[in-house]
Amino acid sequence: MSEFAPLATERLSLRALRPSDAPMLHRLVNDWEVARNLEHVPFPYSLAQAEQWIGQTVALLAAGTGVHLAVTGLGAEADTLIGVVGLTIDGPRRQGHLGYWIGRPFWRQGVAREAVRRMAHYALATRAIDTLHADVASDNEGSIAVLRHIGFRETGTATHHFLARGRAQSVRCFVAGRDDLMPLAGAEGAAQAVPGQGTNLLLVAAAALIDSDGRILLARRPEGKKMAGLWEFPGGKLAPGETPEAALIRELHEELGINVSQSCLGAFAFASHAYPGFHLLMPLYLCRRWTGTPTGREGQELAWVRPNRLSDYPMPPADLPLIPLLRDFL
Repeated sequence: MSEFAPLATERLSLRALRPSDAPMLHRLVNDWEVARNLEHVPFPYSLAQAEQWIGQTVALLAAGTGVHLAVTGLGAEADTLIGVVGLTIDGPRRQGHLGYWIGRPFWRQGVAREAVRRMAHYALATRAIDTLHADVASDNEGSIAVLRHIGFRETGTATHHFLARGRAQSVRCFVAGRDDLMPLAGAEGAAQAVPGQGTNLLLVAAAALIDSDGRILLARRPEGKKMAGLWEFPGGKLAPGETPEAALIRELHEELGINVSQSCLGAFAFASHAYPGFHLLMPLYLCRRWTGTPTGREGQELAWVRPNRLSDYPMPPADLPLIPLLRDFL
């Protein structure tokens, strides 16, 4: 497994846990005010338990079922652990469960809010999940405020057993998806108002690249973009004065490093969809010939997908009506 690349925020770094983190992790979490709010942490908490748990996080990261990261960046030693933020992945249900804690010396500095927001965006952009869930002890007002501020919605209550408290504890349940954490309103600055109509119309051109085996190329929107983590047909926005074909030729070269001639683009269908704040109009072209090997030049993940498997890949709402058309045609 390749080394995990740390996630950066304005003040923090979220990196993989190391065996050398055990003493500081033990010192911070072996605190009643911290442990009492963590469902699976006993109290007292020993150094040996910290060492064992860090080893487990390495295995989860390698298996792709969990991402538990050290929160660092404050204090005299910038790389010293000050808390942990974790993601457990439920692949079959395409869900992730968030958990986090911050050492008491670093409370009330906005650390949890900053770290959890970063992990949430990373999770939805890079993992095969559509929703994030978090459960918080009903008397943990600080964590409840963190989740609400980020955009999580409260969905109800439940009862969980907390090891440190040694009893059942009421929890408040929260959930968030891309629409909650990555709102679309005003996201596309290139949208233009249609004279006399007041509609913010966004013109985009896209291509269904089809290889010799009949597979279609999809690209996953990378972290930092709106609707990050969703799959789409390669393409992009039209520049002022550009035709859809010229824009698509330019975008395919910039995004994928391939060269396409206009004669190889066949108009196939179009998408028309109203998003909050703008209306998207997107012609879709079929393309079977190009030069070069498609490569994600903007950090996007690529996948060659058979037509009957397109529905397995979560896509933006505007793209969804195009799937049955392509499936039937190919």
